[in-house]
Amino acid sequence: MGFRGKFFFPILMTLSLFLIIRYNYIVSGDPPLRQDLPGRRSSSSGDDVTFPVKTQSKRTKRLFHTAVTATDSVYSTWQCRIMYYWYNRFRDEPGSDMGGFTRILHSGRPDGLMDEIPTFVADPLPSGVDQGYVVLNRPWAFVQWLQQAHIEEDYILMAEPDHIIVKPIPNLARGNLGAAFPFFYIEPKKYESVLRKFFPKENGPISRIDPIGNSPVIVSKKALKKIAPTWMNVSLAMKNDPQTDKAFGWVLEMYAYAVSSALHGVSNILNKDFMIQPPWDTESKKTYIIHYTYGCDFDMKGNIMRGKIGEWRFDKRSYGDKPPPRNLTLPPQGVPESVVTLVTMMNEATANIPNWES
Repeated sequence: MGFRGKFFFPILMTLSLFLIIRYNYIVSGDPPLRQDLPGRRSSSSGDDVTFPVKTQSKRTKRLFHTAVTATDSVYSTWQCRIMYYWYNRFRDEPGSDMGGFTRILHSGRPDGLMDEIPTFVADPLPSGVDQGYVVLNRPWAFVQWLQQAHIEEDYILMAEPDHIIVKPIPNLARGNLGAAFPFFYIEPKKYESVLRKFFPKENGPISRIDPIGNSPVIVSKKALKKIAPTWMNVSLAMKNDPQTDKAFGWVLEMYAYAVSSALHGVSNILNKDFMIQPPWDTESKKTYIIHYTYGCDFDMKGNIMRGKIGEWRFDKRSYGDKPPPRNLTLPPQGVPESVVTLVTMMNEATANIPNWES
């Protein structure tokens, strides 16, 4: 944890910087990483790539740094503590290429987890710029972190607080290719007319935009330093375009990352086993990450209750103002294995994290 003290670098930034963002900045030449919102692109190359990934040997080990963006809310804090617990459990296990860990806190000030989790404090966007869409702070926080922090590893895993690592993660990226989870609801072809505002035809076929978000993604540090400012600019430009904002809604920032990666010619290995999302994904044996973004509602016979509050339920949104209690009730018999594993791992983490309060 010795490097935390290096991370307090206040950044003075005015709203006027954001008001000068224009599309010509996004599609101009490829720049070095700068603080003043320099979204750029390089020529795109290669269509989207999908093929199986093999774990490499320790002789060719390539560590990646895990980075998780967060706020100082109770809701974000308890999720980060559980995520960090499981990171520590598997970091040094055989098959792991997991290096260091940073919580990128974009609330602009230190919080109560500074001594528990390695943390970089980033400034939020100026008031009103995110228009109530908090995740717009994510790309700006990454720009600050990549510019100011000393990151030893050559690769970055971008993860989220509501991720539970279920086994050691190898470096799934290969060569110039990143590694990412394909989301069924990210559909570049369906929204081609909208995306062409940000990914012009001269950049190539729309298939060069992978069906991904920014997380989970493993990408080289060198590539991410180029992608991050563009990701920030594209996110802001999309939010300020009514047609795009309406089309993409809460996944707008995910589309912005996918577009930015394509603008810089970074394609991704699409790995469906990178992550699962219970209750819709029912088995956890092949995956590396459980993403508990959906509520899990079942009756006492183990049948899913779609669109209803379950007789048994686990939903992270039930714990917005306080952490979940220790020793959550396990789901009834017949519930998918992935849900049982999720709750079991939640219980182990909360039982072993000091000063867990409910």
